[in-house]
Amino acid sequence: MLSIIAAAALPILVVTLALGGVAKLATVGREASPGALARLGPAVLMPERFARPAMIACALVEFVLAADLLVVDHPVARWLPVAFFAMATYVLWDLRRRRPDAGCGCFGDVSDTPVGLRSIGRAAALTAMAALVASAGVMGLPDVTAETAPWIGGGVALLLACSPEIDGVVSRLRHRAPCEQRPTPPGRALSRLRTSAEWRAHAGTLLADEPSDMWRELCWRFFVFPAQGDAEVVFAVHLGGRRPAVRAVVVGADGQVAAPGDRDDASLRESTPVSA
Repeated sequence: MLSIIAAAALPILVVTLALGGVAKLATVGREASPGALARLGPAVLMPERFARPAMIACALVEFVLAADLLVVDHPVARWLPVAFFAMATYVLWDLRRRRPDAGCGCFGDVSDTPVGLRSIGRAAALTAMAALVASAGVMGLPDVTAETAPWIGGGVALLLACSPEIDGVVSRLRHRAPCEQRPTPPGRALSRLRTSAEWRAHAGTLLADEPSDMWRELCWRFFVFPAQGDAEVVFAVHLGGRRPAVRAVVVGADGQVAAPGDRDDASLRESTPVSA
């Protein structure tokens, strides 16, 4: 029975370590507000200049431990995750006592909720899973069978129940800001534009690959490109939905709309400024 439970715990440990490492590197790579990293995990207990290197180092350790569980058949490789999660449990307990306002940073900036008993309980559960794996001598990802599947499901459910990050995700989904208030990078809208039928229809007349002007109005991002015949093509990309709409109009040198991409979209023509 213990070998079955250990075989079910191994993929949970590997996925958890990999997700933690990826999330930490993603947090480091994003442009965060000054001092944001220093409010996550054990970094709050050290000078701020060490916060970024500490998070990168922790991510690399997690990747190494996950790889060891998969490919290294040695007792040391199997017991290192036990030591890692046991240390994490102690650090979170100490962090809750010394800095109750700090997040655990277990999954980067997603884990910004102040450390509580759920985060500590998750680390303790992972420690127990790692100890089972080490004791049973399991390595590599085993096949999911009728015997291991219920244990995998139970382990995942336990970790989710002990994850305060789930509450934050649910809260964001329930109170998601309307389209016109959500920040959207211009590059994302520009990428969507360049894969659209409107772009392909006008690409042959454009004189530049980059827009000469851009702006945002509510849920639309506008891009202006110089075109042949002393004209301009104004594209509009909707910022909502999985397949956002794209519209286009051609503005002549006299300031008149020469060939709107969609004549039914009157609101777009009214909101498009006319260049002299």
